[in-house]
This record gives sequence, structure tokens and C-alpha cells, in this order.
Amino acid sequence: MASTTEVVREQEHERQREEFIYTYQEEPHRSRRKEIIKAHPEVTKLTGHEPLTKYVVYGVVALQFTVAILLRNSTLSDWKFWLAAYVIGATCDSNVFLAIHEFSHNLGFRKPVHNKLFSIFTNLPIGIPYSAGFGPYHLLHHKYMGDGTYDTDIPTNLEAMVLSSVAGKAFFATFQIFFYALRPVCLVNVDFTWVHFLNIVVQVAVDIVLIKSFGWMPFYYLLASAFLAGSLHPIAGHFIAEHYVFDPPSKYDPKGTPFPETYSYYGPLNIFVYNAGYHNEHHDFPYIPWTRLKKVREIAHEFYEPLPYHTSWVKVIWDFVFDKNVTLWCRVKRAEPVKLK
Repeated sequence: MASTTEVVREQEHERQREEFIYTYQEEPHRSRRKEIIKAHPEVTKLTGHEPLTKYVVYGVVALQFTVAILLRNSTLSDWKFWLAAYVIGATCDSNVFLAIHEFSHNLGFRKPVHNKLFSIFTNLPIGIPYSAGFGPYHLLHHKYMGDGTYDTDIPTNLEAMVLSSVAGKAFFATFQIFFYALRPVCLVNVDFTWVHFLNIVVQVAVDIVLIKSFGWMPFYYLLASAFLAGSLHPIAGHFIAEHYVFDPPSKYDPKGTPFPETYSYYGPLNIFVYNAGYHNEHHDFPYIPWTRLKKVREIAHEFYEPLPYHTSWVKVIWDFVFDKNVTLWCRVKRAEPVKLK
């Protein structure tokens, strides 16, 4: 029979699983960036754009449209269609999503406008206009990480309450692309600019040309690929791996040792998504491109080696769904709200 103390502890543990993890600490990346620059000032020389990115994008966009056109005579019941969409299409679209992420930080070209315009081209294999809307919300995530209003990467209370069971987490992991696409526009208003308008016009025009020229199946392939890229796909594990707390919160003191708000992933799938797994390094230095993030870790290894990290995005999805201690509540929020500047 459990003792009173054990019962109280279990009740407290249950209560903690039903609320977000609040911290009084400053956002950790800002302070760590200062410490790293002080210890290794040479790291600042790694900032700047990466010309290679656009050539990778050219190849991925060409491959995705080629496969889409080759599948023009297939049907939605054809297993080859879904195999291609999962293996090739979802991998290509994961690459495209993370390329747009690079451009949102102006890491592809010197001028911001060129990054915005090329993002519209990069968006084409997704089938739905996305790039112009992603940038502003993602930069808010960086600037106000952990803020309950402006960091729209954090699930809402309703999501966490409804979807923290095994079945709910499986549903979330399967359809997470919709949560990440719809949550921001429901929570925070951003200005609709000429870039958004151009993104819509260009995407719709290309979709119409594709459908008129080759029928509906290539377009369905693009949509299926985009969905699978944010579903139960190995690379899609990065969505969960980046900021969900997998370590027991009891190990940390909200007013002392900071929670591990960001996790890096050091594994082979980084090759497909511009080293997106180097997420602590990216948040510490968001203006260093993907080709130099490994160098950041090499230079400042003493800062990164003590941090928790993942080695498998597949295991991340599995643990997220089946570990009762990991739920949608396992996200860090700042105890003090920030004011939007």
C-alpha cells in the first residue's frame, strides 16, 4: 500500500503534467550567445548568407515536380503513388520547409527582399502559399521564445488539455502540419503585405498551369507530400524534438538551473534539412547559415556538450506518443509575459 507521501508526490506529479512548465529565467539563447562570443569571438565570423542553398533548392524543386508529372497517370488508390509521396515527396518537402526557414533569417542572399522572393519559388512544391506567412511568425518565435502570446510554436491550453493522451498525441503527431499552419494565424495577427499577395498569386498560377497541363494527380501528389512531411515521417520528428521537454522537470529549479527549452539532434537526417537538428546552435546564432552550424558546435563545444540532445527523430515521435510523462504540456513558458516591441 502506497504511503501518504507517495500519494501526495504522485498527485503533484499528475498536476504538473497538466500545466506548462513555467520559468523565471531569461530566454537561454540570448545569455549563452553572449557567453560564447566572449569566450570565442571568432564565432561571429561565421555569420552571413550561404550561396549554396539556392542551388540545393533548384535541385529539390526540379525533382519534386518531375516526380509529380511522372505520376500524372496514377490514382489515389495506387500504392506506388503513396510510396513516392512518403519516401521522395515528404523528404523533398521537408527540405523545402527548412529552406524557407533559412530564407526567413535572410541566410540565402545578401538582401532580405531576395530571400523573400526566392522563398516564393521554394514554396512551389508545397502546393499551398506558405512562405510569406511563415517568416513573421517564426521570427516572433525567436524573439519571444516561451511567451504564451507571441510564441505560436507553443500549443494552446485547449490543444494540451484535449490531446495529451496517447490517442491525442498520436493524432497530433499525425496531423501536426495543420496545427503548425493554423495555430499562428488564429493567435497573432501580422500585416498582410505585397509579399503575401505575390506568394498567393504565384502559387495559384503555377498550380493552375500544372493541373491544366498534366491533370489533377500531380497536384494531389504535391499536397500529399506536404501533408506527409508534417506527419508520421522520420524527418517530421524535428517539429517535436526542437522544444518539447523530454527530461523530468523535477531535475531543474525554475529560479536556478534553466530548463532545457531547446534540444538539438545530431544524426544523419540533418543532411536532408539544412542541419535543422542543430537547433540550440541555430537559436544561439540565428544569423549563421546551415553549412556553418557544425562549426559553431566545434568552436564552443564546452557550451553544447552538457546540453541534452536527441539522436533519433523516429524515437522522438515514439516517445512523445507513448511516454506518459511527455505530453503537449511539456513546453516551457516564461512566467513573466513580454511586451511586443
